[in-house]
Amino acid sequence: MAGASHDPRAGAGPFERPVPPSRRRDRRTDAVTYRVRVGLAGTEPPLWRRLELASDLFLDELHDVLQVAFGWTDSHLHRFGSGRGFHDRDTEYYLCPFEVEEGESGIPEGEVRLDEVLADPGDTLLYLYDFGDDWQHTVRLEAVLPRDRDAPRAVCTAGGRPGPPEDIGGVHGYELHDAATDPARPDHAAARAEFAAKFGSEVDPAAIDATPFDAGSITAELVEAGPAPRPAAALPGRLADLVSEVRDQREAVRLVRWIARTRPGEPVTIDPDVAAGMVRPYTWLLDRIGDGGITLTSAGYLPPAHVEAAATELGIADEWIGTLNREAHTLPVLELRESARKAGLVRRNRGKLLLTARARRLRADPVALWWHLAEQLPPTSRDACENQAGLLVLVGVAGGRAEGLDSAVARTLGALGWVSGDRVPLTSHDVVGIARETWTVLQRLGAVTGRRFREQERVTPGGIAFARAALTHWPAGR
Repeated sequence: MAGASHDPRAGAGPFERPVPPSRRRDRRTDAVTYRVRVGLAGTEPPLWRRLELASDLFLDELHDVLQVAFGWTDSHLHRFGSGRGFHDRDTEYYLCPFEVEEGESGIPEGEVRLDEVLADPGDTLLYLYDFGDDWQHTVRLEAVLPRDRDAPRAVCTAGGRPGPPEDIGGVHGYELHDAATDPARPDHAAARAEFAAKFGSEVDPAAIDATPFDAGSITAELVEAGPAPRPAAALPGRLADLVSEVRDQREAVRLVRWIARTRPGEPVTIDPDVAAGMVRPYTWLLDRIGDGGITLTSAGYLPPAHVEAAATELGIADEWIGTLNREAHTLPVLELRESARKAGLVRRNRGKLLLTARARRLRADPVALWWHLAEQLPPTSRDACENQAGLLVLVGVAGGRAEGLDSAVARTLGALGWVSGDRVPLTSHDVVGIARETWTVLQRLGAVTGRRFREQERVTPGGIAFARAALTHWPAGR
């Protein structure tokens, strides 16, 4: 039926429950300071933070505050809720931009102010981060205090326990990691054994960092990101231009914090074995072409035998459907060849695909090839939107973010003034196309996993290093 929508919380047939009335209340006419305690459900002893917040914060701003307070990296989706429990069917949800685009039932978080959902001491707001690890935070209002006009928008005054590492496996994984890294605990040996069974014996739990709790450091970061970003001139090169061009102050703050997670100014290093594994699709292609080149079909494509070999030897058969013997119908192979051409590694001449002089120099040096590919991203384009979208994707990946990244990039592009051809805001689906060339290289290098079929997306450690290298060197003398 036209105009109908589906509410996943509703039942079926005549026994459906009506959508609950909104829990939002009128906004205050004056700004006050809310003292809140934020606890992470299921942790023992409790993992918590005490914050003092401006009552007129919007929930998208509160999301940024909570990310800093707990040491999260904004690498996963999140959602706010108002109700007795996060998964209670009567809970009203306030959605992140990605969920809004996907048509989830709820209210955009950027339209909801904190004083609409917290009014009196004892009121609570729910916040879920990472739908896989299921980190459930409860924001409880403890006190309503007078507010100085020049007070910071958010500060941290107290708390307990380090912030969990990302992708550690939820509360159980956090407690397991805590025991496995504390030799004084009686369950230390058992925890190390369980940790090895879960994550692999080659993974050292001590190498996975929790975020130490320091109220002063949290406050310093919150204040720095706070209503005004630090000067764009303090940021590296092209990223400074991006920040200066953002038209919305809140988006500029968010972008500065996003860039800060890429650790600008710190040196980038890559293990030779990791580099070799990442660039293998390109070294395979260069070796396949060899000194003699490959004669292309009359239509200009790789012959079927080479397409079949690529599909088999590079694992493309596991991610693509079809007969996998026609390059025109095997997009990953076509994209690999085209990205190699744009990186200056291969060229066409008289119906043959040939190596460039640069490719012959780099072919036997995986680390040099890795750096060269990084220096070519994002591919330079006459389209400024494509350049900026590619840079934003790299910023996200360099900061460890993949899930929901297209949506975040779309929002920032909107703040930079870009709209679709129909003069409507860009969506995550638009970004997939706009930044396709950058995403193609990142996927083929294994910098991001789970993207092709929209599984849970993850950034690999090598991917973080590669994106940071790209940001450090782009544009490389072009």
